[in-house]
Amino acid sequence: MDIDWTTQLADQLDWHWTNQARPRLDGLTDDEYFWEPVPDCWSVRVKSDSKTTIDFAYPPPNPAPVTTIAWRLAHVIIGVFTMRNASHFGGPPADYDTYDYASTADQALKQLDGAYERWIAGVRSLDAAALALPCGPAEGPYADLPMGALVLHINREAIHHFAEIALLRDLYLRR
Repeated sequence: MDIDWTTQLADQLDWHWTNQARPRLDGLTDDEYFWEPVPDCWSVRVKSDSKTTIDFAYPPPNPAPVTTIAWRLAHVIIGVFTMRNASHFGGPPADYDTYDYASTADQALKQLDGAYERWIAGVRSLDAAALALPCGPAEGPYADLPMGALVLHINREAIHHFAEIALLRDLYLRR
């Protein structure tokens, strides 16, 4: 039996995006976006000069801080999709230090939609040979692994972060 791995990998994430993740983000308010459910959360911060930054440390402290929806969306936008789009699908260069983080929920959702659309289109453009090639040095621990392994990793990252965001929305609603 022949398996079309490109379709399987893309459809796994796209089903979750279309049926669960993206619909759960509809109506996201700025209050929810920046809500800190506990003290000392990591978030996206709007500075006095209107520049936005993200709370971040590498390696992260142990235990890692609780993060806001703003932080989690920023992580998915930049760390999960945008940096990989730059490495593999012709997206503009991006990194955590210089990214222009969204200062509103609407801006974040526009960034997310654009990053996701580029990623899923890129995945759908891969054939079996491209999925088998090593990811390359931009991917650190994934450098020697096949691109298909990176796509699986990105699927896991996106799905679990979207679930965390959905839980934060549920907690915000019932606070």
